[in-house]
Amino acid sequence: MVTKIRQLIEWKQQKRPIVVLTAWDYLIAQILDQAGVDLILVGDSLARVALGYKNELPLTLDEMIHHAKAVCRGVKQALVLVDLPFLTYQESPQQAIHSAGRILKETGAQAVKLEGGYPAMVETVSRLVQAGIPVMGHVGLTPQSVYQIGLKQQGKTKEEAERILGEAIALEQAGAFAMLLEHIPADLAAQITQKLSIPTIGIGAGPDCDGQVLVTADILGLVEKSPPFAKAYANLRAIITQAAQDFATEVREKKFPG
Repeated sequence: MVTKIRQLIEWKQQKRPIVVLTAWDYLIAQILDQAGVDLILVGDSLARVALGYKNELPLTLDEMIHHAKAVCRGVKQALVLVDLPFLTYQESPQQAIHSAGRILKETGAQAVKLEGGYPAMVETVSRLVQAGIPVMGHVGLTPQSVYQIGLKQQGKTKEEAERILGEAIALEQAGAFAMLLEHIPADLAAQITQKLSIPTIGIGAGPDCDGQVLVTADILGLVEKSPPFAKAYANLRAIITQAAQDFATEVREKKFPG
């Protein structure tokens, strides 16, 4: 069954956990889709994972669209969600509508995600939703603000927690269909999850969110260093390295092709 946005709220009400993973190409997207993942996020983490940038900021809209097209070609069941890259939506609601519209028109994805819940961003989300573009909000640690807030856990003080809760509520009121909660204390994530009628998706936000997301490269053990809240379910980096070394040895020893 193809995942629809309206199902996510039903799943929250049914307390049916929502499974989200990231993809950056056709093959990974196809595998995740066939594995039964509910949502596939073409996240701006592809800047680091697939393109080798040191953080998410250099990623362009054209690069994101290129990868999202490939992902959508591999997906038949999951809902595909695409991050809006840095500085493709912050200038104005008009810029955000143009960028998000290009993603939906050119890739086949069904929704976009953007970071932040400050008043101007809440207005942008409202304008996007009015234009018929489904939006997932994102509060807590926002990687596109790395130079401002770093990569440390957010919401540890009472003031920060109240701000993040207020941002999540405001984004829901603006029309966001779901909320990503990144790297915040578990009790704050549980509070937000209880307050919102839309589903929350956690990453480093404890067990009480309505769903969980991780970067697929982290769960596959492909990266040299993962964030503290990630879990590797395989060590493909070692397997791929060994396979490449075995192939090289056989070629050099003239055992392949045998």
